[in-house]
Amino acid sequence: MNQGPQTQATLLLQLREVENHAAWERFVDLYTPLIFQFCRKRGLQETDAADVAQDVMRAVAGAIQKFEYEPARGGFRNWLFTVTRNKLNNYFSKQHKTPLALGGTTMLRFIQEQPGTADESEWRHEYRLRMFHWAAEGVRSEFTSPTWDAFWRTAVGNEPVDAVAKSMKLSASAVYIARSRVIARLRAQVDTATGDWEDLQVEMA
Repeated sequence: MNQGPQTQATLLLQLREVENHAAWERFVDLYTPLIFQFCRKRGLQETDAADVAQDVMRAVAGAIQKFEYEPARGGFRNWLFTVTRNKLNNYFSKQHKTPLALGGTTMLRFIQEQPGTADESEWRHEYRLRMFHWAAEGVRSEFTSPTWDAFWRTAVGNEPVDAVAKSMKLSASAVYIARSRVIARLRAQVDTATGDWEDLQVEMA
């Protein structure tokens, strides 16, 4: 699904309504790919990563009633990271194995006991990527091909505005305007879904 809820706070409140299947579908569509990819990068096979993601969703369903939304502190993103990390640790403990890239039970204990700065940094990066691509999928149809191409080539591809303008037979001002329009719409899309644009950097996966 491409259309986000009005606000993330609204979505979280909707998740508290047991019968609100549409809210859960939006939530699963938005966050499952993020959790799945995060698990895969830690050595899990597809089926195992899917199982952990499902465990996270169940944990969210069980705890969402007590979650307090604090967008200024990135509360939900951080909380979801903590839940995901805990479920990953549970998986490794039950399977008696550690992340392939790390190795050793000592490292597993270290991961469980420490704040996990590296994991947290990667989570934030992957979170932003997911938000960008989700938002891009949702708003792409609202723009003409020239407008989208001007945005994509300059904001994502980092091509010089003047070069893009020349190749597209547009003025530099037109390219800047096109880019600004798309970025503003992306920001609105992310804000309506998560409430925490946080100067999201447009970047390729």
